[in-house]
Amino acid sequence: MQPYNNEKKTTKELSLVCAAAGKCGGCNRLNVPYAEQLKEKRKLVARLLRPYCALEGIIPMEDSRFYRNKVHAVFDRDRRGNVIAGTYEKNSHRVVPVESCLIEDEKAQAIIRTIRDLSKSFKIKIYDEDTGYGLLRHVLVRCGHRSGQYMVVLVLASPILPDKNHFLKALLKEHPQITTVVVNVNDRRTSMILGTKEQVIYGKGYIEDTLCGKTFRISPGSFYQVNPVQTEKLYQKALEYAGFHGNERIVDAYCGIGTIGIVAADHVREVIGVELNADAVRDARINARRNNIRNISFYENDAGKLLTQMAEQNAKVDAVIMDPPRTGSDEAFLGSVAKIAPEKIIYISCNPETLARDLQYLVKQGYRARKACAVDMFPQTSEHVETCVLITKSGEA
Repeated sequence: MQPYNNEKKTTKELSLVCAAAGKCGGCNRLNVPYAEQLKEKRKLVARLLRPYCALEGIIPMEDSRFYRNKVHAVFDRDRRGNVIAGTYEKNSHRVVPVESCLIEDEKAQAIIRTIRDLSKSFKIKIYDEDTGYGLLRHVLVRCGHRSGQYMVVLVLASPILPDKNHFLKALLKEHPQITTVVVNVNDRRTSMILGTKEQVIYGKGYIEDTLCGKTFRISPGSFYQVNPVQTEKLYQKALEYAGFHGNERIVDAYCGIGTIGIVAADHVREVIGVELNADAVRDARINARRNNIRNISFYENDAGKLLTQMAEQNAKVDAVIMDPPRTGSDEAFLGSVAKIAPEKIIYISCNPETLARDLQYLVKQGYRARKACAVDMFPQTSEHVETCVLITKSGEA
């Protein structure tokens, strides 16, 4: 398939490509040719990083469609009482119906449409945010890009799904690719999608996928990059920048389910992964065993606190790989990195603005950004781009 690469279109012309264009707030650059999108992102990252280092370039996506392996739909009723599934309009809680999306996995979208139709036939009450009445709130579908496995998470206001067995039978008949179904209970009036209670009603409760030759277990709430094709390019760039020789001891901060630490483990002596989310740490340990990785250990802890403790014990760390959330890191963590004083820091960022802010702090701590490369993980959007930066002590080349 060829990338979606149109000439600039008017809103009316664009509505023929995507009925939700300009409403859902997701693909805000859908009307811009892909080559121009890349130029915009490269310019943005280069400008923000200019005080610190040059940007080598941006790695494009060969096919910029249907790349999202995590698809979320909120359920509601329209003014006529019809069940709709879609996404919130930007900066609001009004639901925009989405029949099809150019960036979400096609099979996942089909599964959501089937659940929408089955909710009518099985008379499942749709949750009303205003009254707090109803059952079905959201549906989350996660898929394995290479495994072909699909997970369906039904987010309900209570744990009881009426006529559950018949509902499952009808859903699986239509989509045999589904390997697990989980009921997540969110009984609070909150903007959060997932609640804290889960019940597996079909399959194992997780799916697996392969990334950079390693197999990973993905649970409903696990962080796993939504674009696996570009993630592999990002991780390859990170390892290229790190230039490991095989005898290093490294820390994988904000490690999630352990993806980059496990990928890096073949190239170093020891990996220490640290993550606050208990479920992610559980999956990370399982993933290490699943891949027969024995030189990695995972800790459920605040990354900054763990690094500070290691520094107080005079522990030596050769490199830190950090992949913080969109808000970036904080001075507490960055200060702990400075205390343990690794020779190299590989900073992976999904927000160039917070990346630039954190680089400013690290420079004051005696570090210097050497080179950077952007990776387009989110085609058709303007503000989302991943960047990998190699940072070393100021006196080292």
